[in-house]
Order: sequence, then C-alpha cells, then structure tokens
Amino acid sequence: MAEPWTQQDLSPIRDKVYTYLKDAILRGEYKAGDRLVERVLADKLNISRTPIREALFRLETQRFVRTVPRKGVVVNEITQAEILEVFMILASLESLAARLAAQKVNDEIIVEIDQLVDEMDDALADGDGDEDAVELNVKYNDLIGRAAGNPKLHEMLTDLKDYVRAFSNLSSGLPGRTKEALREHLDILGAIRSGEGDLAESFTRIHLEKSRKAYVSRSRV
Repeated sequence: MAEPWTQQDLSPIRDKVYTYLKDAILRGEYKAGDRLVERVLADKLNISRTPIREALFRLETQRFVRTVPRKGVVVNEITQAEILEVFMILASLESLAARLAAQKVNDEIIVEIDQLVDEMDDALADGDGDEDAVELNVKYNDLIGRAAGNPKLHEMLTDLKDYVRAFSNLSSGLPGRTKEALREHLDILGAIRSGEGDLAESFTRIHLEKSRKAYVSRSRV
C-alpha cells in the first residue's frame, strides 16, 4: 500500500501522483480498460481529488488514459497500428539522439557509459538478462537522452519509450530478444563512446527495427 502524502504543497503532490499512476500502468498494476476513480485514488493516497484530477489530465494528454462516457477515466487500449506509428517516430528521434550523443560525448559521459556497460555485461553473464532488463533499459534511455544535450528531445523520447513499454508488452516478447536487445545497446554505447555518430545512428535504427519486428511477431502469437 502506498504511503500517505501530506498536502503541504499542491504542485509536488500532483507530480508525485502523476509518477505513481504512470509507474503503476508501466508495471501492469493497472491494465487496459481498468477504471481510475478519483475518489478511490484519493482515499488510497490520503489526499484530495484535485491533484488526482490534474495527474489524470496529464496522463490523458499523453494517451495513457482516456475518458469514457458513463464510465469515467480508464487505462487506454492501444491498437497495433498506433504502436507501430510510435516505432516509426522513435526510429528518427532516438537515432538522432544517438548521433548527438556521439558528437557531444565527454569524459563524464564516458564514465557513465563504462558503468552501464559493466552492468549490462553482468546481466548477460547471469543468464538471459531478463531480470534486470527493465531497469537497465531505463538507465540506457536516460543516458542517451542526457548525453544528446537536448532536454526537449530527451523528454519526448522518455514519453514515447514509456508509451511503448506500457502497451506493447515487449518484456514478454520473443525468447532471447531481451538478451539480443542488451547486446544491441552495447553496440550503440560503444559507438557513442568512440564518437562515431554515423555508426551510433545506424546501430540505433537497426535496434529499433528489430524491436518493431519482435513486437509484430509477438502480436501474432
């Protein structure tokens, strides 16, 4: 059960509610079609309905939830076509971020890359990498976004990646895909570390195309 929050400052509480609900959707605690009732959430978190309402509105603008007549706010149900559209956008934006990261790479970023590479190597050595894959993927995406040096691009990528994570079910995709994806991340990080923008961009496009195909293959099962 979530710890209760005091209502000393509305804005931070609103942000906490947004993060809490979004994470719950990403974890699968709330699934497509589930209702998110303001009163129930307010009682659960021991706060007023106002920050709940504002957080739900923010989630609706990002299409994580939608308002259904006579039913209220529910977790969105996304079509395969919509997910594929996001993959198409990611192919452009994430490859751009990888190129920019390679162009702007510095000693501080290299240290972070080396640390993440070690963690990924450890995960692969432990087996198929599934157990730590979600956390490593979040770290990877955050590092690429920050290394690109473009906060708006970073924000857009974070929202798109979360959208795919919430609705594509890639974590339960094709056998061996998690391990393969980690190796692709290692290739991209290696290219960024060495300042090879063209290679980083190319590796990223290949990675996203393989992820798209994995999603399509899983959807046919």
